[in-house]
Amino acid sequence: MSTPFSLLLPVYRGDRADYLARAFQSTVQEQLVRPAEVVVVQDGWIGPELASALERAESSSPVPVRRLRLKHNVGLAQALQCGLSACAHEVVARMDADDISLPHRFAVQLPLIEAGADLVGAGMREFGEASPTGGVLRIPPTDPAVIATEARLRSPFNHPTVVYRRSAVLQAGGYRELPLLEDYWLFTRMIESGSVVTNVEEPLVLYRVDAGSYHRRGGLRLLRSELGLQRRLRREGFTTTAQMARNIAVRGGYRVIPVGARRSLYRSRFTTEVSATQQLCAELEAPVRAPGRRPVENVG
Repeated sequence: MSTPFSLLLPVYRGDRADYLARAFQSTVQEQLVRPAEVVVVQDGWIGPELASALERAESSSPVPVRRLRLKHNVGLAQALQCGLSACAHEVVARMDADDISLPHRFAVQLPLIEAGADLVGAGMREFGEASPTGGVLRIPPTDPAVIATEARLRSPFNHPTVVYRRSAVLQAGGYRELPLLEDYWLFTRMIESGSVVTNVEEPLVLYRVDAGSYHRRGGLRLLRSELGLQRRLRREGFTTTAQMARNIAVRGGYRVIPVGARRSLYRSRFTTEVSATQQLCAELEAPVRAPGRRPVENVG
């Protein structure tokens, strides 16, 4: 039996019911190694359609589902921090409400946690409705020394893919409010506090993108968060003055360039193109299960 773990899934009113249903199905029902429980954080009012999708997911789930209802929308950082407090297990896996986990995701990541890692991420494959079998890969560094070096310049983890030890997250101070960059800030503090970190190169999560994805990676709000992050990293001693200046110029500039230029720069620097024939699975929007194997349900 694998180590029992909690799946932490935040949901807010901007999520789509059909995407949520697919995310839940892929990360619970279809997994070769299932979570012992699912903790859903309902971040404020979500509307009847999304609420119905959650109820259907809960009623059909093969593992217990706990829904934490927050009265008001508090944002991702606080929602995740509340969710961590509600998780029954030391090991926690993250998932977003619009992505898809491949069936062997936890079968690959959990052994690394069991071997002593505090934080394990993975590669991701971007996909969209217009071209579900093409897209780009986001491959993270795997060597801990390289991860620590790259963390001074950019986030070395794909947040929707991570599995971590709750105690390591809390020791580093947990999720703190910093719009759209709370995950990166957390990862730097985990590295600085001595957490054992690694990544799996293999894309284990299909990351949904749409026409507005690159638009949301820029703008004044994100620029303010970027500047705030860089000041915090310097104040905490995680970066040098030269690194802070470089990041403000490069990362700050990236937030204000035109969307088309931002998309081209991001794809050329951080992703690898994938052709339609290089599919990670035959049908992204249909149930996927390795032949001849049944999901293993953990008992908490």
